[in-house]
This record gives sequence, structure tokens and C-alpha cells, in this order.
Amino acid sequence: MRRKTGHKFGFSRQKMIGELSIIYLLYCAEIENGVFMRIEIRKLQEADIGILAQVEAEAFSMPWTEKAFRELLDHDYCHYLVALADGRPVGCCGYTHICGEACIDNVVVDRQYRNQGICQAMLRELIAGAEADGVEAFTLEVRVSNAAAIHIYEKEGFCSVGIRPGFYEKPREDAMIMWRRNM
Repeated sequence: MRRKTGHKFGFSRQKMIGELSIIYLLYCAEIENGVFMRIEIRKLQEADIGILAQVEAEAFSMPWTEKAFRELLDHDYCHYLVALADGRPVGCCGYTHICGEACIDNVVVDRQYRNQGICQAMLRELIAGAEADGVEAFTLEVRVSNAAAIHIYEKEGFCSVGIRPGFYEKPREDAMIMWRRNM
């Protein structure tokens, strides 16, 4: 799948047919000089967990464990997507649904695949799916020093509404509280 889109990535939606079709989104990410990589975004599956736990361990000082990821699959109020680059899990994001609101618990992309639009594509699909299920508001916390993530969240309609002092550990840091509300 090599085509010039004029953008960092081009979308090609696939229709969901019950549980058989699990791909929400296909797109091509331009990795350099017109060379594209196939990206799929679909629901998190058991087979993804080991690799995602490694991505977490490389990205965060207090990463989620394989056990924590497995527990997500047991709860119908947890909704997680995974991004695959050429068939390999390279990121995930998801939320916990509580009373019409979604708390985005985790967003991570493998360092080698950052700055290619994968995070933004996952968030867009996550939000679109949640809104279709009746979610009216989204919240998340992000390290105040994580300018790249804050920028992505702002592009997706999130606004800072406050600070949680000392929320993060290793290293200790404040969290920015962000919300996106559908009115």
C-alpha cells in the first residue's frame, strides 16, 4: 500500500461486521520520502499484551504489567485499542467508561513509531467509538512536562482545567488535568 496522500497519513475505514471484523481503521503512515507503512487500529486482544507490556516498560517509569493489561479484557466498561505497524503492536490507548464519561487511562506508542500520527489516529478512533456508545465527556491526566502529548490532546479538543500536584512518581511531577466535553 504505497500512495502519496499529501498528509502524514491517509485513512481507509473498514466496516465493522459483528465480532468478525476487528479492524477499525487502516492507514498509511509516511515514514520517509514517500515510503509508507501499513497501520491498523483495532480492539486490544490477548495476543497483543506481551509486546505492549514491553512498549510500556520502555516508555514509562511505572509501566503497566501484563496482568494489568489482561484485566482490561475482563471488564466490559474498559475499551482499549491497539495500533499495529505492519502487523506488530506498536501502541495502545483506552478508557474506562463511568456514567457517560470516559477516563482515558493509558496512551502509549513505541518510541520508534512516534511522530507518525499513530497516537492521534488511535485517539480519534477511541473517541469516535466512545461517542457512538454515548460517552459525552473525556478526561485524562498528563505529565506537565510532556509537551508533545499535551499538543496532541489539544488538537483533539482537550483543554487543561487544573493541576494535580505530585500526581506522578519516579520522578515526582504534577499532572495536568484535561477534559473534552461534547456539548
